[in-house]
Amino acid sequence: MTELELTQHMAALAGRNIHAGQRVCFLGGGSYDHFVPAVVDAIASRGEFYTSYTPYQPEVSQGNLQVMFEYQTLICQLTGMDVSNASLYDGGTAAIEAVLMAMSVTRRSGKVVVAGGVHPEYRQVLQTYLTCLDTQCVMIGADRGTADLEALAAAVDDRTACVLIQHPNFFGCLEDVAAAAKIAHDAGALLVQAFDPISLGVLKRPADLGADIAVAEGQSLGTPMLYGGPYLGIMACREQFVRRLPGRIAGQTTDREGRRCWVLTLQTREQHIRRDKATSNICTNQGLIALRAAIYLSALGPQGLRETAELCLQKARYAAERIVACERFELAFGAPTFKEFVVRDTAGEVDQLLAGASAAGYLAGVPLGGWYPDLDDCFLVAVTEARTRAEIEALAAVLSKS
Repeated sequence: MTELELTQHMAALAGRNIHAGQRVCFLGGGSYDHFVPAVVDAIASRGEFYTSYTPYQPEVSQGNLQVMFEYQTLICQLTGMDVSNASLYDGGTAAIEAVLMAMSVTRRSGKVVVAGGVHPEYRQVLQTYLTCLDTQCVMIGADRGTADLEALAAAVDDRTACVLIQHPNFFGCLEDVAAAAKIAHDAGALLVQAFDPISLGVLKRPADLGADIAVAEGQSLGTPMLYGGPYLGIMACREQFVRRLPGRIAGQTTDREGRRCWVLTLQTREQHIRRDKATSNICTNQGLIALRAAIYLSALGPQGLRETAELCLQKARYAAERIVACERFELAFGAPTFKEFVVRDTAGEVDQLLAGASAAGYLAGVPLGGWYPDLDDCFLVAVTEARTRAEIEALAAVLSKS
């Protein structure tokens, strides 16, 4: 093609994209259509932040280092943990970095136990990382929507480095993290919890549930869905593990004139130290998304986060009730949920159902059969604070007529 023809061809392909404004979004599974306050874009797009979020010379990057310090502080307050880094690529790689960190801390590499409710793509990434390691990855079933604790207890032994659990899990169900933590700790293993940051407006913090390392996808904190990225990997841990924490940690100190300033306290990534001594090869291109999270959390504050979480909880419950009011649908699991829930289509026509809803203007949910063959008649629905009663009722009506 000539340059002109290629430009026209690419423009035609781009024109096939569906803009968020053209569909009402009930998609979830790790990426959510939350409301983003205008202040997030206004501050994050300032030139001093937008073009300089990788401070290799900390002495000329005080503003960025302060942002990292504030971000870490907010994440520690959010999770109850002692230390946070700043930051990782996304929720999936953060979870895997936490598993590798647990293996380093416990000096155990024989086994990792993973709850079946952990995001299936997180589990796929973990399998990739463990391919060349002599580590057994044991998956615990979630037939009822949550981890089978008896099977979990039977799988954990003195070879286990950690238990990885997600709460709320991929299905939106709430796990018994405290029980899983006790099982792990009794065997000398660590508990890694993946969490939804918004859920902590109403749920207990990971540290309060006994988690040793907490990880999350931070997209819900002030970043649009963005076709899948760039996103933000959140990671925090207890203080005794700080030297095993991958990435960078910004600290606050004073300069020689006694003025408050910021430094990179720990930088255990291979860009700063010898590769064989590094805890990770993680880079820093997610610093801008961490800035967005810091602005978002600062703007909402504790009360705003609680109100957002309560709206997600209440609207999701209302949506579930409206959808299952049609005899064709039922909830796949009986466990309590937050923001997301799994709907079973008793007619078994999920693909046609979702296609019809899309044509009517609604992205109704995520089909689950590709990850869970036994749930090929189910789809995952997410309801955030951004959805209205009218949109929820219209979705239920569209689904019932499909």
